[in-house]
Amino acid sequence: MAFETEKGPEAEAAEDQPLAKASPFTPQERAAVYRAIHTRRDVRNEFLPDDIPDDVLLRILDAAHHAPSVGFMQPWNFILVRDSALREAVHGVFERAAAAEVDVLQPERRALYRSLKLEGILKAPLNVCVTCDRARHGTTGLGRSQQPDTDILSTACAVQNFWLAARAEGIGVGWVSILRECELRDILGIPEDIAVVAYLCVGYVDRAYVRPELEVKRWACRLPLEDLIFENRWGVPPEGRTSEAGRG
Repeated sequence: MAFETEKGPEAEAAEDQPLAKASPFTPQERAAVYRAIHTRRDVRNEFLPDDIPDDVLLRILDAAHHAPSVGFMQPWNFILVRDSALREAVHGVFERAAAAEVDVLQPERRALYRSLKLEGILKAPLNVCVTCDRARHGTTGLGRSQQPDTDILSTACAVQNFWLAARAEGIGVGWVSILRECELRDILGIPEDIAVVAYLCVGYVDRAYVRPELEVKRWACRLPLEDLIFENRWGVPPEGRTSEAGRG
């Protein structure tokens, strides 16, 4: 994999001067950003077997690597899991964890839970484990003395960048959260001092849910944006400043 990435005008300008004009995007550019955000989906079962070309994967990883991070510590690593035997082992971890999770659900939800097939670990040609090195620049880096978990939050930002860039490339991503971390560590050889943040299934898709799958299948619905915005203090709604634009 050749580590060369495309540079935008802002990056090229930064090589010559530390500050450049922060112009707004064109309407077309802005629409593309919001389209990626609003059509991003958690893909469970719709993956195609096609391999992702190295140049496309590198663009996505580079987008993830440009996420904001506390103290510019860039605590993330990306383990690319292509080996079928490893993915079979991870799938076994998932199946054991899923069997345990169903027992804690309300009885009326168990049938629906079992119908939510998650086959991406095996169907997607690539899995990516995203980790956080919490001591990359020391245990108390810039900005972490009062909020030490901001390194984990920074890594979550990298996951979001990865997801949105993948959407722009026509690539689906599924986040597998039903895993026993200790077993995943053993399979991938992850040291104890490295935090596991996300395990992603990654691959091309030819179809995607127009609305989130869990909404379509009536597991949950999107909350009204106006119910989630407060002004100045917790629980105080803003005075007439929100609109229906946020209901994507």
